[in-house]
Amino acid sequence: MDIDTALKGAMEIDGALGAALVDFESGMALGMAGGGRHLDLEVASAGNTEVIRAKMRTIASLNLGDEIEDVLITLKKQYHLIRLLTSERSASLFLYVALDRSRANLAMARHELRRIEAGLNV
Repeated sequence: MDIDTALKGAMEIDGALGAALVDFESGMALGMAGGGRHLDLEVASAGNTEVIRAKMRTIASLNLGDEIEDVLITLKKQYHLIRLLTSERSASLFLYVALDRSRANLAMARHELRRIEAGLNV
């Protein structure tokens, strides 16, 4: 599936507020869906890029020899999921989705992001 289809799929996750496909090397979003006045996806994409970079530096400093699968940030009203893509062609990309915590099922959201990642062709 292409980027737009993947982001539309992410927006179909129960409670989805916004989604983006982001290149963490540049901090630029390759595509966005949803968002709005209360969720600036450009700001979120750049900020989450810093989260990923910091965690990668920490993993390297600790010599863990492991990789990030996903990152979950829980807020009082929202979940923010960041899922790194695993294919070699998309090694510097992550899917980001913000969810309304009162409507989202976190386990299902993680499952859906894995499914979307598996079908995404970048």
